[in-house]
Amino acid sequence: MLLSRDLALKYILGVLMDEKNYYIYILTNQSNNIFYVGVTSDLIKRVYEHKNKLVKGFTEKYNVYKLVYFELHSDINEAILKEKRLKKWKRKYKIKLIEKLNPKWIDLYYDIIRF
Repeated sequence: MLLSRDLALKYILGVLMDEKNYYIYILTNQSNNIFYVGVTSDLIKRVYEHKNKLVKGFTEKYNVYKLVYFELHSDINEAILKEKRLKKWKRKYKIKLIEKLNPKWIDLYYDIIRF
């Protein structure tokens, strides 16, 4: 049985918030042509920081703030390893990964803050 996007987000961000989790995420700009890959233990807070330019550096400089992909990991070492691998992926593979779960490239931030 496939979960609806809302139900899946609620499960990932609601039920599992009681446990220590780590998120790999991909941000992009409004034109979807620049990517930033990161890892965090607090996805909502971290994306908020990017959106409000509280994080100095790449995302601030290139106006990268739209959350288009994230995945959950229970082990920080696993999450960091996956983040490093994902950063090395060619652009076309990152696009395939994003479009597999988010074909319309919507900003998932506004979905996850509802929970």
